[in-house]
Amino acid sequence: MERYSRQEDLVPLQAMKTMTTTIIGVGAIGRQIAMQLSAMGIPKIHLIDFDKVETVNLAPQGYREADLGRYKVFATQEACQELNSDILIGTINERFKRSMNVKDVVFCCVDSITTRKSIWEACEFNTQFFCDGRMSAEVLRVLCAHDYDSKKHYNTTFFQPEEAHQGACTAKSTIYSSNIIAGLMIAQFTRWLRQLPVDLDLSLNLLTSELTVKD
Repeated sequence: MERYSRQEDLVPLQAMKTMTTTIIGVGAIGRQIAMQLSAMGIPKIHLIDFDKVETVNLAPQGYREADLGRYKVFATQEACQELNSDILIGTINERFKRSMNVKDVVFCCVDSITTRKSIWEACEFNTQFFCDGRMSAEVLRVLCAHDYDSKKHYNTTFFQPEEAHQGACTAKSTIYSSNIIAGLMIAQFTRWLRQLPVDLDLSLNLLTSELTVKD
């Protein structure tokens, strides 16, 4: 298709055809992932989130003023379908539950380590590719789990909630950080689709321009 002609050697549409991608959390990171995947042409996306759009979400998450008060899954669904009307987008307007039917590919975009652990326990043996994005201001971390070694490493990345970094509420996130980490996560996904090596653990500090990669 002409629409995807300039990416066809980088994003294998055939490999994506039978896949359903689940995005858990459509805040700063998850919304950008949904938009980028829609533009790329992934056929099916499921969005899971219970939250509504508030004024504080506009600048760092890219929601529109017209979205205020709407549930994030519905606002994101609409924005994605405006980008690409061929995409099938399902929405679950609830908190994630372990009983939910996760799909082939999962992007974990939540801000609680406890919730991450619960999601991972539901996904570890049920997904082909799992990607977790963690962001604190301008420090970005991407973790991927798709085989024995990567899953083993991912299991070591959990910590107690009280150990989480507590930054100022005015230094949480920015739209450029959200877009960058979403791009890094999708880049790992496309590498996996092309059967190329995937980085287990990638950290990027935008302030100091430091990149650390574990493969």
